[in-house]
Amino acid sequence: MQQQDDDLFMAEMADVKPLRANNSHFNTSSQGVTDAQLARRAAAEQNEYLQKLSIDPAMLLAVKPDDVLSYKKNGVQEEVFRHLRLGKYQIKSVIDLHAFRLSQAREALIELVLKAHNRGERNLLVIHGKGYKSKPYPALMKSAVNNWLGQFEEVQAFHSATNEQGGTGALFVMLVKSEQQRVVASETNRKGSGFR
Repeated sequence: MQQQDDDLFMAEMADVKPLRANNSHFNTSSQGVTDAQLARRAAAEQNEYLQKLSIDPAMLLAVKPDDVLSYKKNGVQEEVFRHLRLGKYQIKSVIDLHAFRLSQAREALIELVLKAHNRGERNLLVIHGKGYKSKPYPALMKSAVNNWLGQFEEVQAFHSATNEQGGTGALFVMLVKSEQQRVVASETNRKGSGFR
């Protein structure tokens, strides 16, 4: 019976040809998404954040120049947050917003967060300064960055940097895992995979 089923299957599949890499039905890009689509998606996300993140000083929750800033979303483990707070994670991208106006700083921060997240980076250093002499109130840039970062879907946590990295004039920022990193982590940590 098994031999007969195999023979029938082979007879039905006799004229089937495999797809070639240059076939128009074969897409080699990640999950069928083109570079142009990724660029349009990034531009749409950036525009959404430009509308959502206020640069009006009256709309920002003011913090003091020497305040320690701390934020984490639900689900961030205490040990992970402690490592972030102590500056134990490798940082690839750094931005210094000292000389920027609020509108310029907002655009630069949006671009940094979105590009770093798309590259799979997990940790950033954002230098905002303390702003003792800023107008209309002290720590304007620091207050703005504190308000903005909490509204990013890509930002999982942030904390004022260690004294060696800028102290209360800078922030360690942790981004959520990109979709690609989630797939890799899922495969690595899958039960029964022998990697545990």
